[in-house]
This record gives sequence, structure tokens and C-alpha cells, in this order.
Amino acid sequence: MKALYGQQNSPGEEITFVFQERENLPPTRDNDVKVQVRACALSWIDTKLLSEIKLEKELLPVGREISGVVLEVGRKVTFFQPDDEVVGILPLDSEESGLCEVILVHEHYLVRKPEKVCWVEAAGTVRDGVRAYTALHYLSQVSPGKTVLVMDGASPFGTIAIQLAQHRGAKVISTAYSLEDKQHLERLRPPVGVRQPLVARVIDVSNGKIDVAESCLEETGGLGVDIVLDAGVKLYCAEDESTSKSQLLPHKHDIITLLGVGGRWITTEKNLQLDPPDSHSLFLKGATVSFLNDEIWNLSNVQQGKYLSILEDIMEKLSSSIFRPQLDEPIPLYEAKVSMEIVQKNQARKRQVIQF
Repeated sequence: MKALYGQQNSPGEEITFVFQERENLPPTRDNDVKVQVRACALSWIDTKLLSEIKLEKELLPVGREISGVVLEVGRKVTFFQPDDEVVGILPLDSEESGLCEVILVHEHYLVRKPEKVCWVEAAGTVRDGVRAYTALHYLSQVSPGKTVLVMDGASPFGTIAIQLAQHRGAKVISTAYSLEDKQHLERLRPPVGVRQPLVARVIDVSNGKIDVAESCLEETGGLGVDIVLDAGVKLYCAEDESTSKSQLLPHKHDIITLLGVGGRWITTEKNLQLDPPDSHSLFLKGATVSFLNDEIWNLSNVQQGKYLSILEDIMEKLSSSIFRPQLDEPIPLYEAKVSMEIVQKNQARKRQVIQF
């Protein structure tokens, strides 16, 4: 059996991806489930995080979001039996590459896949679903009547976040980085009921002329938004920003300006720096900043039951078409190496899923 792994010769170097021949799997341990993988989604590998938590390896397993069929279970496994269809996310410290035909997974990282959900959709949605639940339920408590700003709503994560926020009764505003993104957001509709757009207002920032803060304040009658999910922020002046993508990101001052009283800013910017005037503005609004790190569920087992409930709820929403993910066409295993290189360079606009 072959499996895909990443290699990084020294810190800061680009990862190269290689197929390695695997030896036969070890015997199934008491709480392990042997799974025949049917689909595996590709996600960016955060080598810096792995280094910080001492999980660096010579060969980094690739592909953690998997769906498949149970072949065999350990003697203490209670949740599953052979032939069950399952989906889950392999933990950060897993030795297994999801891009392998057969793998061993601890039962506490898996849930049942509904029969009407296909393999590719299950694997392609589970990661973005966990991120959306973490941001909107556990960090910001979205509820009916709230206004939510989702930056880069046409991304795979942004699309799921919009669908979850709208399902919970919130009013959604989103930014688009291109005409294609804008059209995608304007086409989003609920699966049943009144066919109103999911996004109340799409702010096209592709030309750099639209002021996001001004547009949000206009849309909310000057009150500001209750929840902001960013997709990165500008920390410094425009001349200090190098890439064209960073030119489209909002400045941290803009986000603080558009937050309403008691607002919650959920950020993916791990190096966010707030100056005293920024903190004072947040204090005056009674607003909070939270950092979105969806790996927390697998880094600690304290809330394992809650985590499994999230996975089950994601599958239920996928089954009822509340979640309709942004997926590319399924990719065969022999193209996984090239696809993973694209994902690692952040060049994929849709979720890439390998189908076995």
C-alpha cells in the first residue's frame, strides 16, 4: 500500500510531497477502527504549529479529513461495527496518512456518515464545518437577529459559515474578492422555504475602492455588526504589505470600527497585534477578540463528547442540504501529489478531495 507524506528538510523550506510504500498495518488495538478510505480532503499543513507543539516528523502524514467503510474493530470499540460508513478528522499526532487505502483510527475521532451523503461531500465538509461551529457557536454564540460579517464568503470555509449563520437566523454580510466570488455569493439560496439570498449584502472589494467599514455601518443603520469572521487582516500600512491578496484584506482598524456594541471579532490572524488605542476602542464597545483555532478539539480530550456532537450535527446538516460545500471535482489518487502542492501554496479556491 502506498501513502502520501510531506517532507521538510529544514524550517522555512517548502514541503515536498512523496508517495511512500507502507508496510502492513499493525494489529488492530482495543479502541482502534480499521477503515477502508473512500475519500480524503486536502488541507494546508501548518508546519509552524506542528513545530511549536513538538509534533515535527521526518515524514508528515498528508490528508486528515477522511470518509470510508469500517473493515474491523478492536475488542473494546462500542460505537462501530464492520461495514459501518464513517467520517472523521485524524488527530494532529496521527501517524496515519489519510491518503492511503486502509488506515487505523481511534473510535473517538469518527462518527457515522448518513447514507444519503456521498463520500466526497462528507470528507470535504467536515473540516470547514468544525471551523464554522467553533467560530459561530463556541466563540460567538450566533442567534436570531444577529448580524454576521463573513470575510471572503466564497471560500470553502466562508460558504459553510454563511449557511450555518443564516440557518441560525442571523443576517449575513460578506465580502467578495472577485466578480466570480460575488456571483457565487449572490446565487446562494436556502434549500427549502422562501428562496431569498443567504447573503443580505455582498461587498465587492476586488477593486480596492469600497470601504468595508462604511458599507457595514450603512447596512446596519450605523449600529455595526455583532460578529465578524475574518480571513486575515492587514496589520500595517498599505505600503508595508507585499502580496496582492493582502491588499484586499481589511485593516484591523476597519474591523474594530464596524463592530457594534458587545460585538465579537473572530480572527484567523495568529500574529494579531493590538495597539493601546485599538484596545481602548474595543473596551468602549465592550467588544471581544477571539482566535479561531479549530485544532483545539483534537489537542485536548476534555470536550471529546462535544466534539463528536459537532461532527454528527455537521453530517445531519449535510444530509438535509443545509450545508452545500464548495468542492472541486473529485481527484484520483495518482494526482494527489500535484493537488497537495497547490493546496500547500494556498492556490486552491475550492476544497480539493481525493476519491479512491
